[in-house]
Amino acid sequence: MRSVRLRLLFLALAPLVLLLPLVLLLVMTRWTADYDKLLIAKVESDLRIAEQYLARIMAGTGDELKGVAESTAFAAVLRAGPDAQDPFFAEKRAELGLDFMFYLPNTGDVAARQAADWPVIRAGLDGRAATEIDIFSADDLEGLSPALAEEARFDLIETEAAVPTDRTVEDRGMVVHSASPVTVGGHEGVLVGGILLNRNLDFIDTINALVYLNAVTGGEAQGTATLFLEDVRVSTNVRLFEDVRALGTRVSAVVRQAVLGEGQTWLDRAFVVNDWYISGYLPLTDSFGKRVGMLYVGFLEAPFATAKREAIWWGFAALTGVLALSVPVFLWLARGVFSPLERMTLTMRRVGEGDLSARHGDVGRADEIGQVATHLDDLLDQIQDRDARLRAYADELNERVDKRTAELREANEKLEATYRQLVMSEKLASIGEITAGVAHEINNPVAVIQGNMDVLRETLGADAEQVKTELNLVDRQIVRIQAIVGKLLQFARPGDFSGYDTAVPLDTVISDCLILVEHILTKGEIKVVTDLQPAPLVQADPGELQQVVVNLIVNAAQAMQQSGVLELSLRPETRDGVGGACLTVADNGPGIAPDKLASVFDPFFTTKRAEGTGLGLSISQTLVQRAGGLIEVRNRAGGGAAFSVWLPEARQSDSVDLPAAANT
Repeated sequence: MRSVRLRLLFLALAPLVLLLPLVLLLVMTRWTADYDKLLIAKVESDLRIAEQYLARIMAGTGDELKGVAESTAFAAVLRAGPDAQDPFFAEKRAELGLDFMFYLPNTGDVAARQAADWPVIRAGLDGRAATEIDIFSADDLEGLSPALAEEARFDLIETEAAVPTDRTVEDRGMVVHSASPVTVGGHEGVLVGGILLNRNLDFIDTINALVYLNAVTGGEAQGTATLFLEDVRVSTNVRLFEDVRALGTRVSAVVRQAVLGEGQTWLDRAFVVNDWYISGYLPLTDSFGKRVGMLYVGFLEAPFATAKREAIWWGFAALTGVLALSVPVFLWLARGVFSPLERMTLTMRRVGEGDLSARHGDVGRADEIGQVATHLDDLLDQIQDRDARLRAYADELNERVDKRTAELREANEKLEATYRQLVMSEKLASIGEITAGVAHEINNPVAVIQGNMDVLRETLGADAEQVKTELNLVDRQIVRIQAIVGKLLQFARPGDFSGYDTAVPLDTVISDCLILVEHILTKGEIKVVTDLQPAPLVQADPGELQQVVVNLIVNAAQAMQQSGVLELSLRPETRDGVGGACLTVADNGPGIAPDKLASVFDPFFTTKRAEGTGLGLSISQTLVQRAGGLIEVRNRAGGGAAFSVWLPEARQSDSVDLPAAANT
């Protein structure tokens, strides 16, 4: 990229074409991640509501059964004899919504066997009320009621991704099992009752209504709740078809292993029967402490995935529109700047080839570039006039001293040399004027970029905090462009710029530089190891010091061919009685050939064929020496090269605060 036009266009368009899409990508990535976390948090909250409702059902069943066990009516029934118990229990089952209720006296082997079978009953016989979820076998249900056994039974439906099984029927029942001690009227025993959860649609629909009261996640139409006996849906509002509930379908093997096998609460997306849901699965344990089922809530993922995709497409469409409008406008404006410069470049090339009559004429601009073009034509007129007069005088002398001595010929040669120096002097003067004009013109688009950054912050308002790091990075690069323009002006008018007097913390400069070259380091497999010891502030220009550090890091990355370890160390160091700080940038690349170590700081010296200008290290050495420091290079014993930059300690009164990289 030797053309100034291409370089300036690249510098101006790179933030727009490269940085803006990157910022959008980072923002959308962060937004989608936060959006997914919000959905997971929502389903976790829904699962807690369902869990609390189940706990309330269990607690209510136990409290209601205890109230019956301690009631005077029940004491009267016990005194009346066994014939009075069945009507009483039937009435209470209907009143309390229980599926079974019976009294077990604490006598004989029957009570002992029941207590041995069920920890809930054993706790009741020991005088403690207890309520748990237990799994009753088909025989247990048949013993309670044939209708109860029939209600619990249904066929298993083959389900994709479930654990393979030879079972075709689920005839076990999941029961809220409660027992309360009885010590009234001289009777001792336990009152047992429970609710069958298989096909208990009122129970599962109530959970669904409680969890999805609002329409944030689609309401009851898109929210679902399910009760699993192990991995089988025994009560659910998930539909196989519009009016057919998915009873008998099974959960996937992955969810089963995580929830039932490992006892974890599943909070993630999961495939439920025939669609993807944002799902929450909670393991359920029985009175024996064994995981026997799961409580599930979830809502359809599709509406939220669609919303995310639409937001992303809208963002990229807006970016495309901005680029489509701004890039042509910028190129049109840039053409008005570069066309006169290219005409002047062509004129200077023709003059350099010997055509002193070459002129570019009126460039159609009245600004600084137009003034430079007019001045350049005036200078070329003067040069041509002087050339004509000098040649006329030389011809006259040649005619008069045609046969003079060699001494006169030598004088004539000196005159020709003087003429060439004069032409070169005029060229350099013209280039200086052009450089000053170009530097001034660069400030105009930079000012536009800076102004639009301020408008962007005002427009975003509080939302600008989300992209604060990226906006600050753009500001820093604008400052860097302005610093480069300052260097151009310094080249054009060196008498107007001289010296600096600031004290800089090297650790802050290093942190800032690592941010600037992060894309180079992360593109490959380069590991950065830092050892930044407390060191004194140094006397240097912050921008020039940043240029030196960035150049050394980039050279190290290129030497390692995008794979290796980059070591950055900072320590205090005293040289010749002068305190200061020493920064070392080391890599584990191939190192530098011993016969070339002495030449690495020479201008235009480079080991990268067809790449670079060979000026990076030469400029870095100039900047370090200007600050009163020293830059050195050596090959490491274990392989690779190490560059050390020592700078003298700054006076305390000259310290300057630089923004930390983490806050940019």
